[in-house]
Amino acid sequence: MKHLTILLLIYFSIQSCQDNGQVSSIHPVNWDSRTLKHSLSDSLSTGSTYLSVYSQIYSESEHRTHDLTVTVSMRNTNTTDTIFINKADYFNTKGHSIRTYFNRPIYIAPMETVEIVIDEKDQEGGTGANFLFDWTINPNTHEPLFESVMISTSGQQGISFTTQGKRIE
Repeated sequence: MKHLTILLLIYFSIQSCQDNGQVSSIHPVNWDSRTLKHSLSDSLSTGSTYLSVYSQIYSESEHRTHDLTVTVSMRNTNTTDTIFINKADYFNTKGHSIRTYFNRPIYIAPMETVEIVIDEKDQEGGTGANFLFDWTINPNTHEPLFESVMISTSGQQGISFTTQGKRIE
């Protein structure tokens, strides 16, 4: 009985350490808690921003890639005005939609940052992944700032770089 107990403890310890295969980047934030309960005023300004991200980069040749963790930051640089992000769409290298994180207005409070994290093991985006954000702001306020940080570490080596969004509408 003692040996069986030890074997069961070892088995459950190993099982608890193994990766369950789930990708946490699909719902890292409870978007419902940020969703507006009322419609936005027609007097607000709207726009769209493109943000390039890289869930993989080439390493040594075009036949070998290196997976990266992506942190997408949606930032409100206003000190008094709330901004609204209406939609966040994620596309892969070929321009195919991977997922929509939300498609109803969420708010970002003054000076607040809201993030989307794409796991290193989530390879769907590939080497040319990107986001498209639709947003709404009060006239005469700062537009939202969209940035991404890509990072990977292995042993004592690491790689990281950033990108910034570009307004397209």
